[in-house]
Amino acid sequence: MGRLTGGDPSLLRRINSAVVLHALRAADSPTLTHLVQVTGLSRPTVEGVVEGLIDAGLVVEAAAEEGATRRQGRPARRFRFRTEAGHLLGIEIGPHRVAALLSDLSGRVLDSAQRPVAEDAPADERLERVRTVVADLLRRAGVPRDSLRAVGAAGPGIVEADGTVRLSTALPGWTGLPLGERLRRSFRCPVLVENDANAAAVAEHWQGAATASDDIVFVLAGLSPGAGSLIGGRLHRGFGGAAGEIGALHLLGREATPEKLLSTTGEPLHPLDEAQVAAVFAAARKGDAQAGEAVGRFIRRLVHDVAALVLALDPELVVIGGWAAGLDGVLEPLRTELARYCLRPPRVALSQLGEAAVATGALRLALDHVEGELFAVESTVTGRRTSPDAVTGGR
Repeated sequence: MGRLTGGDPSLLRRINSAVVLHALRAADSPTLTHLVQVTGLSRPTVEGVVEGLIDAGLVVEAAAEEGATRRQGRPARRFRFRTEAGHLLGIEIGPHRVAALLSDLSGRVLDSAQRPVAEDAPADERLERVRTVVADLLRRAGVPRDSLRAVGAAGPGIVEADGTVRLSTALPGWTGLPLGERLRRSFRCPVLVENDANAAAVAEHWQGAATASDDIVFVLAGLSPGAGSLIGGRLHRGFGGAAGEIGALHLLGREATPEKLLSTTGEPLHPLDEAQVAAVFAAARKGDAQAGEAVGRFIRRLVHDVAALVLALDPELVVIGGWAAGLDGVLEPLRTELARYCLRPPRVALSQLGEAAVATGALRLALDHVEGELFAVESTVTGRRTSPDAVTGGR
């Protein structure tokens, strides 16, 4: 695909290219005259940019409108952005499954795939499952691997700018894993790695419950809860990538861990055993007193975790995702308790993307990277300061 600067590295030419591409994507097969009007650029400039984009494979001349040849004179040339000029992947690497989404350059999902993985699988086995899922997805969609322009991947843990997992308690062998480097061996394109809650926050802002809000907190609720936040529409990772690690609040000595709070036997639940968790909530719904008390303890802890972020960030909206998004009556206790703790209680909503949130956010990472290459006049939602080697693959 190539960078738009090509043989002319001037900033002005790049800005002109970005402006024209924006106009092309926003319109349905616009004419040169339309592009001149909406961009404010001269006709010779627009013509030159369009021809350069055609040469780069990013734009193609659209077919003439039906009946246009019957009109007097030659019909105006029309152009469109080639969303099929490349593809993107968004990958979720979780404790129990690996999932992937495939899209075109507009971010439109073309196909998806997922496979289970054992919670105690070592890192090599989990990464092999990623390769298998991606290979199956590309083969089924008929997309060659060299058509991939960027890959986003998200999973649990604190992620460094270069894709190294600094700390992860959820996956065996994940702490210290150079995940970005390992994934780049499988793809000849840039690879972006992110924390799962951060990715889910980006996804809800892009296509889910938070599309109308720029200041949000997304809570990936579970026995090891995490949160991602957007401030002014931009992802907030913190200085070291550890923003939103509310699962560590028990270390302050206020409360027991969630796996103890949800226990009905006195023995802590296994942090990754979703069947145990589901059994406690099912028992509570059936009226079991001990299970009901356990669920109540967990919700109170969740409220405290969320309140800590709300007090610090003052978001407009809190989105609850993860398996807790399926809890009966989780929203009302959150709203009630946040009203007690917070000066201006935020709106609270359940995730609209559900289990697709993390992979969708990973896909948005890839899309942001490509848009940064194509439209690099201003920064993207997920942009982060990093070294040039942090995202480059073998291309």
